[in-house]
Amino acid sequence: MTSPSPAPPRSAVLLAFASIYIIWGSTYLGIRVAIETMPPFLMAGARFLVAGAVLYLLLRFRGAPQPTARQWRISAVIGTFLLLGGNGLVVWAEQFVPSGITALIIGIQPLFFVLTEWAWPGGMRPTVVTAIALLLGFAGVAWLAAPWESADTGALHAGGVAAILLACLSWAFGSIYSRHAKHGADPLLASSLQMLTGGAILTFAALLHGDFATFDLARISARSWWAFGYLILFGSLIGFSTFVWLMKHSTPARVSTYAYVNPLVAVFLGWLILDEPISARTLVAAAVIVVAVIIITTEKNRRAT
Repeated sequence: MTSPSPAPPRSAVLLAFASIYIIWGSTYLGIRVAIETMPPFLMAGARFLVAGAVLYLLLRFRGAPQPTARQWRISAVIGTFLLLGGNGLVVWAEQFVPSGITALIIGIQPLFFVLTEWAWPGGMRPTVVTAIALLLGFAGVAWLAAPWESADTGALHAGGVAAILLACLSWAFGSIYSRHAKHGADPLLASSLQMLTGGAILTFAALLHGDFATFDLARISARSWWAFGYLILFGSLIGFSTFVWLMKHSTPARVSTYAYVNPLVAVFLGWLILDEPISARTLVAAAVIVVAVIIITTEKNRRAT
C-alpha cells in the first residue's frame, strides 16, 4: 500500500498563495504594457505558443507519453474557448479599457460559471442567495462601466466592456467543457496542448485581424519585450504550475480566493505603474463586485459539502 505524500511546509503553501495572488493579478498590467507596441492577437498567440512549446518539450523530455489525436482535438476545443475567447478578447479590450478596470470586470467570472453550469445538461439551479449575488455582481459592473455617461465624463469603452464580458463567458464554457471532456491526459500535458493549439488559433485570429500587416519589429519597445517575457515565464509557466500544485495541497475553496484578490492587485499596480486613475465609483464598484464573488464562492462551496 502506498503511503500518502507528506504535507508541504506551511511556508511553501503561503508562498504559493502569494505567487498566484500577485502573479495572476499582475498579468493584466503585463498585457497592457506588451500591447503598447505589439499587435494584440499576435502577442497573445506568440505568448502561448512559446509557453506551450517549452512546457511540452520539458514534459516529453521527462517521459510524458505522445499525445493521441483525440487529446489534440479536445485540447484544441478547450484552447479555443479559454485562450482565443477567454484571453484573446481580454487582450484586445485592454487597448481601450485600463488594466485595473479590466481585472475588476473579470472578477465577476464566478457569476458566469454559475450561469453556465446551470445551463449545462444536468446543471444545478442557483439558490436564492446566489441569484441575489448574481444581480449584485452585474450591478457592480454596470456601475463601473457607466453606460449612461459619455466617454468624457467617465464611461468605459462599450466595445471593450462587451469583449471582456464575452471573454468571461467563453472562459466559463471552456472550463466546464474541460471538466466533462474525457481525454485522459495529465493536467500539465493537457495544459501544454491547450496552449499550443490555442496559441495557433490566436495567431490565425491575428492574421484575420491584420496584426501581421501592422507588425513592425523595430517599433517594439524594450518594456513591451520585458512584459512579453514576463507573461510567458511568470503568467503562463510559473503561475499555472503553482496553481496546479496548490490544487493538490489545499482546498478548492481556499485556492478560489484568487478570484477576488487578483482584481485588487491589478487595480493597485495599474495605479502605481501606469497612473491609471482610481475614482470613488471604481472603489464602490470594486467593493460590490468582490462582495458578490465572495457570496457566490461561499454559497457554492457550502452546497458542495
